[in-house]
Amino acid sequence: MSVNATQLIHSIPVDELTGAISVPIYQTSTYVQESPGVNKGYDYARTGNPTRATLEAIIAKLEQGSTGIAFGSGLAAIDAVLKLLKSGDEIVAVDDIYGGAFRLFTHVYEKFGISVKYVDTTNTNNVFEAVSEKTKLIWIETPTNPTLKVSDIEAIAKIAKANSCLLCVDNTFASPALQQPLTLGADIVVHSATKYLGGHSDLIAGLVVTKEKEIGEKIKFIQNASGAILAPFDSWLVIRGIETLGLRIQQHCRNAQAVAEFLETHPAVENVYYPGLKTHINHDIAKKQSKGFGGIVSFTLKNDTAAAATAVVTNTQYFKLAESLGGVKSLLCHPAQMTHKSIPAEKRKAAGVADSLIRLSVGLEEVQDLIIDLENAFSKAALVKEEFSNAIV
Repeated sequence: MSVNATQLIHSIPVDELTGAISVPIYQTSTYVQESPGVNKGYDYARTGNPTRATLEAIIAKLEQGSTGIAFGSGLAAIDAVLKLLKSGDEIVAVDDIYGGAFRLFTHVYEKFGISVKYVDTTNTNNVFEAVSEKTKLIWIETPTNPTLKVSDIEAIAKIAKANSCLLCVDNTFASPALQQPLTLGADIVVHSATKYLGGHSDLIAGLVVTKEKEIGEKIKFIQNASGAILAPFDSWLVIRGIETLGLRIQQHCRNAQAVAEFLETHPAVENVYYPGLKTHINHDIAKKQSKGFGGIVSFTLKNDTAAAATAVVTNTQYFKLAESLGGVKSLLCHPAQMTHKSIPAEKRKAAGVADSLIRLSVGLEEVQDLIIDLENAFSKAALVKEEFSNAIV
């Protein structure tokens, strides 16, 4: 179901050539050949690089897949998976989807004749009813971004198999430290390695892992043909991040649980979304398929307006207002105006992304400092927005 700290640390090999305990960075664009077509396994760095190849082998091992492929961003990784499809094919996707993925699906691939149905995948019957003869890919995030919905991977995998289509799971929020979708029946896993795998808000990267070698070879071909590769130094940064993933994810989970429990009792808060809460609608499924509940907490305000949310997110000290998540430092954002702005308001709200929804990426600070920071932000917001004060008291 997940990997432990020992497996994470020792998934990173010692360099066979020198014995270096840190993976070397091969900062090169090309490789000298002994004669035309005869080389040491590498001919051009877009096609292959030893540092990137090490990362690809590591993530494949951690996700228990056959093939890992590293890309220049999470969206480049998603794009490569979509290139397995052709005009006339259909995707059944989770309704509460990352805004960047929605933009790619809707504004790029729909014009090439690939249609998308968005459904609430937490109800597997919705997936069953949505799948048609044209469906070639089921796409889920679990937990989702930003309302933390949890879908039953194993149940949806059975639907995919029965209908001869692929199941791809975005495992960014959980990481293999908490969840391994391929062991639950998924065909493909994608990661924004920018987030928890990198872990320090200092790189942009994407990863794909496939269960079957044949699909992996197809995506590897797309990687080389399209060229959206991950650079050697960024590959090394992800490797370094993986070394501490086990420790970091434990603390993220502990802090997020405490923050979620605090928010659940706050008079300004309407709803709290965190799978670790027993009140979460998908708590039992999350507990069954994951080792922990992650570091992301979302919540809505009783004053369900963008103005109220803005007042809160601009008055924190430790939670920094920024895109992205999964780093050491705590971040927060207002999805309606930031990460999910590209999704039409009616679709966004139907998926549960309310105007006042705030997403927290709970970092590794002392959790009491984070709770005090949020309490102060609520108080300051009441002073900034007079109409918001009724929600605080």
